[in-house]
Amino acid sequence: MDLLTVTGISLEERGKEVLREVSFAQRPHQKLALAGESGTGKSTLLQVIAGLIQPSAGEVRVNGSRVRGPQETLVPGHPGVAYLTQTSELPHSLRVEQVLRYANKRPEAEAKSLYDLCRISHLAGRRTDQLSGGEQQRVALARLLLGAPQLLLLDEPFSNLDRVHKRVLQGIIEELGQRLGITCLLVSHDPADTLSWADEILVMHRGRIVQQGPPARIYHQPVNEYTAALFGDYNLVRGADRQALSPVSKRKAAGTVLLVRPEQFRLEPMREGELVGKVKQVQFFGGYDEVEIQLIESTVRVRLASHSWQAGDLVSVSLAPGAGWSIEL
Repeated sequence: MDLLTVTGISLEERGKEVLREVSFAQRPHQKLALAGESGTGKSTLLQVIAGLIQPSAGEVRVNGSRVRGPQETLVPGHPGVAYLTQTSELPHSLRVEQVLRYANKRPEAEAKSLYDLCRISHLAGRRTDQLSGGEQQRVALARLLLGAPQLLLLDEPFSNLDRVHKRVLQGIIEELGQRLGITCLLVSHDPADTLSWADEILVMHRGRIVQQGPPARIYHQPVNEYTAALFGDYNLVRGADRQALSPVSKRKAAGTVLLVRPEQFRLEPMREGELVGKVKQVQFFGGYDEVEIQLIESTVRVRLASHSWQAGDLVSVSLAPGAGWSIEL
C-alpha cells in the first residue's frame, strides 16, 4: 500500500494557475524528490500535502486518510506528517533543551539517540538565537522527528547552508530512512543534489509534472531541454554532426536534436570515416578539463578527466555506448 497518494491536485490563486492536475504516489521508505526551477509550484505542492494550503481540486491521502486543508480543520496539518520549512522557525531565545523537551513524544533513550543522529547533543544549553543557520536547521529537524512522523516533507532544507553544514544535513537525511524508518519527500533548490539521494525524481514545470522516473533516466533521457538543463550541462547536436554521431531517418532528424552530456563524448586521434572536430580551447576545472570542439555545424563541450589535447588538434569524435538522446525541437 502506498504511504502517500496525491490525486488531481490543482490550485488557483488570484486567477493564476499554480498547480495543475498533479498526481503521484509514494511507497513507504521510498525517497522521492521534487525538482524544478523557482516558482514552478514545488513548495506550494509540499504545503498542500502537509495540509497547510487548501487545493482548488483533488485530494491528498496519507495511509489512506484524507489530508484536510486549513478551510476544513481548526488546526492545520495532518497526523504523522512533518513539514520542515526553508527557515528553521524556532522559538526565539529559548534554550535548545527547552525547545526539544516541549516537542518530545518519545522515550528518553530514543530522544537521546535522535539528538545524536541530528548532531545536536552538544547544543542543549545554547539559546536558539546563538545557533548558526546549519545548527538551527538540525534542531528544527530534531524537533519534528520527536513527534514520530511517518512522512517527512523537506522544503529546500539546504538552501541557506554553507558547504560544510549542507554535507552534514545531507548525511542526516540519508540516515533517517535507515535508522528511523521515516519516509522522506524532498524539494531542493539545486536539483543536482537529488541525483545521488532519490529513488525517484518528479520534475515540475509551470505547476505540473512533466517527467517522473529514476535519477539515471531523468539525467540521461530528459523529455525536453528544460529538464536537461536542471540537472547539468548538455550539448544539442544537429544536422550533419548529429547524423555522423547517431544516424536517424531524415524525417526524425528534422523534428529532433541529439542531446549529449559533456562526459558522454569520446575523443581519439583523427581517423578516416569518422566525425572530425578541431580543438578550439581547453579549460581546467579541477577534477576535469572541458575541451571545446568545433564540428561541421556546431560547437560542443567535452568533459575529460585526463587527456593530452591542445588547441588546434584535430580529433575523431564519437559517443560512448548508449549515449545521446533525441528530444523534440
